[in-house]
Amino acid sequence: MSDAFRELLRKIGSGIHTGENLTRNEAAAATRMMLLQEATPAQIGAFMIAHRIKRPTGEELAGMLDAYEELGPKLASPNREKGFSVSSVAVFGVAYDGRSRTAPISPLTALILASSGVPVLMHGGDTMPTKEGIPLIDIWRGLGVDWTKLSLEKVQQVFDSTGLGFVYIPRHFPQAAALVPYRREIGKRPPFSTMELMWCPCAGDVHLISGYVHPPTEGMFIKTLELRGINNYTTVKGLEGSCDLPRDRTAIIGIAKPDLPFERVLLAHADYGFSNTNPAFESASKLLQQMPEVLLGKPSDLMQSAIWNGGFYLWRCGVCSDINSGFIKAESLLISGQVVQKLEEVSKVVNG
Repeated sequence: MSDAFRELLRKIGSGIHTGENLTRNEAAAATRMMLLQEATPAQIGAFMIAHRIKRPTGEELAGMLDAYEELGPKLASPNREKGFSVSSVAVFGVAYDGRSRTAPISPLTALILASSGVPVLMHGGDTMPTKEGIPLIDIWRGLGVDWTKLSLEKVQQVFDSTGLGFVYIPRHFPQAAALVPYRREIGKRPPFSTMELMWCPCAGDVHLISGYVHPPTEGMFIKTLELRGINNYTTVKGLEGSCDLPRDRTAIIGIAKPDLPFERVLLAHADYGFSNTNPAFESASKLLQQMPEVLLGKPSDLMQSAIWNGGFYLWRCGVCSDINSGFIKAESLLISGQVVQKLEEVSKVVNG
């Protein structure tokens, strides 16, 4: 048993009257001890559920990210001289426990962005509690890109060559993967699930994109990222807490840029001629039948969502001067075959 960890656990687990928040350094120390298994299983489980009940602060989440940055993997940004039109890497923070009601769009968004010269980095693991929805890694594998078999060095090569990368937690950050079983045992998402949405396993100039469900989470993002000195990010009240923009309601988006005030953007589907239908997730096999059709430019609800998301992110990442131009470009990239060509390029490098 770790006596030092026990004191940190006692601090957050003493209830509303005597409990205290951790400092940033204390949160970093606690996370480090959990990742290194210096805390016992009983201590780790107790910490996760106590922290969940208490609710994390921005300072605590900043400390947790400090430990992830110290112990976790980190890719280098691709060399801009290799043809990338945008210097900032778009890092998507998508909930690791996946989707179960609506079709995930972010792999299509990533391919659209990469086709336009925007480097994109994703991260995640396998099917994960508590939701146990379809994870991104399974979608990529179904599209012919199996990130699970690649070393981190190989991922860096693919990232440098194609502008797409994926940090696979079980292989590239096994210390973090070892904490996943606790999520099933405590039956609730621990604050790690919030912290992962802001984790950035990439050095250099980045544009962090984080999805969320509940509005207070966005406030945590803003405070945490301010403490960590990150001033280029996007928050999205997305489908099932993802970075995917909804079409059945107004999309609520927060935009932070260097030296500019935080900006709120509201996107309503009807203002741009889109329907109010979010494609449903029926099964993994059905989704993986539909996605290649989208990549070939075949009209469908899923393609409309790909254009809706791709167009917004093309504008947000600086490829297009306005959102309408983004929608036009996203559709053109799909219909012209440039997006499927990017997928074939990535698959060739990964499997080569």
